[in-house]
Amino acid sequence: MKSIQFILVILIGGLLMSCENSNNSKIDTKVVNNSKSADGKPKPYEKAQITFKKTEHDFGKIIQGEMVKTTFRFTNTGRADLLISKVSTSCGCTVADYTRDPVKPGKKGTVDIIFNSAGKKGHQNKSITVLSNATSNRTILRVKADIVQPGK
Repeated sequence: MKSIQFILVILIGGLLMSCENSNNSKIDTKVVNNSKSADGKPKPYEKAQITFKKTEHDFGKIIQGEMVKTTFRFTNTGRADLLISKVSTSCGCTVADYTRDPVKPGKKGTVDIIFNSAGKKGHQNKSITVLSNATSNRTILRVKADIVQPGK
């Protein structure tokens, strides 16, 4: 029991001495991740930025039961890697696939959409929500179609 107490006293003493010494050292500015560096000078704002070529696609008139596809293209116009964390659709009739790897600044990626018009009729307007680590972390994409009955 006395040996355990002795070890604990030594560990606590060593810990206190290391804390005391660390107050005199400077923080390495490479590990500080905020808008100001450790020396108080502002750093440039470094975040990913997602910029879509278009955010809406109109398939026009399609025959009920058709499956149609479009691709939304985007560029990372920011200063950090862009990562899409989730893409969700407003309806089970719409399926999305997207670039899953980090997109480097200046590079491009895609969000592919397939719309299944089976069981639908008339004007359809579906939304696709893209969540990412970009400055504006939520982007809404839209696909539209006018569904007509076969033979009409």
